[in-house]
Amino acid sequence: MASLYFKYAAMNSGKSTQLLQAHYNYFERGMNPVAMTAELDDRAGKGKIMARIGLDLHAETFAADTDIFAFIEKMHGEKKIDALLIDEAQFLSEEQVCQCARIVDELNIPVMCYGLKTDFMGKLFPGSEALLRLADNLEEIKTICWCGRKATHTARVTNKGEIVREGAQIAIGGNDMYVSLCRRHFMNGRLQAEAGDVKDKAAA
Repeated sequence: MASLYFKYAAMNSGKSTQLLQAHYNYFERGMNPVAMTAELDDRAGKGKIMARIGLDLHAETFAADTDIFAFIEKMHGEKKIDALLIDEAQFLSEEQVCQCARIVDELNIPVMCYGLKTDFMGKLFPGSEALLRLADNLEEIKTICWCGRKATHTARVTNKGEIVREGAQIAIGGNDMYVSLCRRHFMNGRLQAEAGDVKDKAAA
């Protein structure tokens, strides 16, 4: 049976790399996977998913008003779709997450969503919150803070290396704007080691 998956993490955890690998696995077996990403995230070019290791993939795009169920249902009627893989899933609306659930339940197509759980203020994105409630399977993709602990938060930083604590929830950027931190250093605002620090050996 098909399932709705939410694979979440802080930034720079390899979410897009895992999506690309999953897409290739389907393709290699002669199946027809469809990849989607947020229209507003055009850092790699519109309709392109790019991993930090240099791989990329053409993708369909969704905007705030995209009916993902209707879009996939139409494509599925023209050529059988074996899986839907969604990058930047935090940008889905609650309604679109419900549409993804319908794709699973009514079309029997597995939907794998990859995205951030929380924003730079530590608050849930609406799409992520809906996925946490509705997904059949939740998986945390792990990355590490500079101290060696598991990174659980994504901090927004200024070009002076200061953490931003308020502002618009969505601001598209990469390593120039965001850094992944453990809870401790997200809360106290430390972005790097200082003289005399000993790297934490706790398991990520």
